[in-house]
Amino acid sequence: MSTRTGDFPGGLHLDGHKTPSSGRAVETMPVPPLLVFPLHQHIGEPALPVVEVGESVLAGQLIAHAEDYVSAPVHASTSGRVVAIEKRPVPHPSGLPAECIVVEADGEDRQAPCEAPGDFETMDLSALRNRIREAGIVGMGGAGFPTFIKLNPGPGGDIDTVVLNGVECEPYITCDDRLMQERAADIVSGALIIRHAVGAGRCVIGVEDNKPKAAAALRAAARDGVTVQTVVTRYPAGGEKQLIKILTGREVPSDGLPLNAGVVVQNVATAAAIFHAVSEGRPLISRVVTVTGPGVAEPRNLEVRLGTPVADVLAHCGADTAAVRAVVVGGAMMGFAIHDLASPVVKTTNCLLVDAVADDADQPQMPCIRCGACVEVCPQLLLPQQLYWYASVRDFDKVQDYSLFDCIECGCCNFVCPSHIPLASYFRFAKNEIWAQERERQRADRARERHEFNQARKEQEERERQERHRRKKARLKDPPDEAAPADSKKAAVQEALKRAQARKEGLEAGTEGTEDRG
Repeated sequence: MSTRTGDFPGGLHLDGHKTPSSGRAVETMPVPPLLVFPLHQHIGEPALPVVEVGESVLAGQLIAHAEDYVSAPVHASTSGRVVAIEKRPVPHPSGLPAECIVVEADGEDRQAPCEAPGDFETMDLSALRNRIREAGIVGMGGAGFPTFIKLNPGPGGDIDTVVLNGVECEPYITCDDRLMQERAADIVSGALIIRHAVGAGRCVIGVEDNKPKAAAALRAAARDGVTVQTVVTRYPAGGEKQLIKILTGREVPSDGLPLNAGVVVQNVATAAAIFHAVSEGRPLISRVVTVTGPGVAEPRNLEVRLGTPVADVLAHCGADTAAVRAVVVGGAMMGFAIHDLASPVVKTTNCLLVDAVADDADQPQMPCIRCGACVEVCPQLLLPQQLYWYASVRDFDKVQDYSLFDCIECGCCNFVCPSHIPLASYFRFAKNEIWAQERERQRADRARERHEFNQARKEQEERERQERHRRKKARLKDPPDEAAPADSKKAAVQEALKRAQARKEGLEAGTEGTEDRG
């Protein structure tokens, strides 16, 4: 399938469900009585607690430190007291609990001192990235990758374009739309910081053409070379690779990153958070969340403190939490159902979709009929039916031959499959299995290296022991001649005595001669 600049292959025109929530301004939700902070709200290693049970904390205070490079710190979102550090329900597809810090709010919402405001243009780039890291900022479009890493392309990383993603192509989500309408100046300021951090010359904000108010607000706020470009309303135009193709005409290589195309992509909400961190010293402790779906009486966008339980958010929006059947986090196409309403809002929670169960959700899965509909809609030009076949028989070598890791799990293939096969779930399963095998292989490699090192050390020690034994045996066999040194010493003493006697005789003869001359 051929493509052209300004477009991408495949995709779907989906029915929009944005109006119920997009027509209202963002409201601030009150602080709940209890907040739960998972230590793992991002891609990478979880943060480590730096507080103890019983300790008082302030809003914005660091409560968990990022020790590894690919990680992000966690901050308290209100003041109160730490009442537990334990496993609690978290928003994850597995439904497994994870380690969390639980804070009981004191109702005073006392703020920790913020870092002094900084001028990004005069800051050292390393210090600039570190400030963003210490603010705990991760990708807020749903990915959750620590932001400071994407702002450090490293030696050879030639970034010439920054793309801000304001597309928001999921059919229910409107939080970025409202953010662009209401906080356009913050987003543009964040874009300038990002452009400065990566040394790019160009910055463009992509907005779907079904958001004219957002595009207008951004254009009014745009300055210093930041431009705004509308793109076609077609799912998944908000995918990183699709958006780069649309805005720049460049293809991200297979198994590659936007970096390989000279581009850095950030979500508009992430850009606003970067501005607040750098220019105001504020860590990431809240975000805008779309709360919508048939199960919500009053769909809207809320500014929610991180750690707020989903049940509290739904109750604030008029949902009967006892009657809720399903809550999807992240949208109808790429989201996942949470298993417990006690799960908290985290940095990547952009939408809570309540009771939006698909009409064919209960349809039984049928055999693949090779209709090819999935091929037509795949935006990555993959062959989903082949991927499905090899993933279902666990042929993980073959599935990689069909570029499994180029799949962005957008769910277009699921949507059109007449056999109701959850294709993206098979692909996600295959990726997880391959990653697990890779981790196991790395562990085996490390174990083998340790074994080989220990063996080499033992062999060296044995060689040294045998050498010592050989030398000792040789000494016992041929003992050194102990008389020779004594004779040599005696001869030296005799020679010294002879020289002293000769000097004495010479002196006496000289004295006698002198007296005769006098």
